[in-house]
Amino acid sequence: MSDLVLLDDPRDGVARLTLNRPEALNALNRPIADALEDALGRAAAMDDARVLLVAGRGRAFCAGNDIAEMGEIAGPEAEALARRWAAIMERFAALPQVTIAAVDGHALGGGLMLAVAQDLRIASDRARFGLPEVTLGFNPAYGIARLLDVLGGGHGRDLLLTGRTLHATEALRMGLVNRVVAATTLAETAVAWATEIAKSPREGLAATKEIVAAIRGGQPGGDPAAYGAALRTGAAARERIRAFVERKRQHG
Repeated sequence: MSDLVLLDDPRDGVARLTLNRPEALNALNRPIADALEDALGRAAAMDDARVLLVAGRGRAFCAGNDIAEMGEIAGPEAEALARRWAAIMERFAALPQVTIAAVDGHALGGGLMLAVAQDLRIASDRARFGLPEVTLGFNPAYGIARLLDVLGGGHGRDLLLTGRTLHATEALRMGLVNRVVAATTLAETAVAWATEIAKSPREGLAATKEIVAAIRGGQPGGDPAAYGAALRTGAAARERIRAFVERKRQHG
């Protein structure tokens, strides 16, 4: 088991996945891809985890794909590696847990796409975001459709075509991140937010993620069926409804 990606046991329904290559600003390379695939398989099997926090160790969330590795590959090999990374990002979307990126420092290129692959994003006030690929003469290798879904066409094209770097506050205005907090409180606030979400039953969270993914994939309309299934087979949902009705009855 590699130490390039750390996966902590869940606590209060929250597990934590950490990129652990701080000396390279958590740049993505093939060994990290191996470690992420293993960690994602283990995370998916964590029945007691309802939220997964995704972070980077050290001064950056993730500086993107490893430039040194990129300089050694071309053509079919580069395309195959890009397809592999695209599949890894899709695996985050397929997790039953709600995923939250906690971004401190830089999230560039593939690092930005890693953040966008999560359901929610919280950033420190020193976080920076960008897609510098166009300035180097190529395009982002994966994740463009998801970026445009999160940002909307205008803001997404801005990032893609200018290669400029955004401060966290501008990322918040654009809708790229959901919250911005002081760097000193990022870890604490991210855990608190994740713990609050984790109070909801896993079944409802997972079903909602599936519906969102289906809509993104051009298959809307599954909401009523999922709703019916939750009330037919979901013991947690029925119990919470009964408890809510009882509280209303007691307090008028």
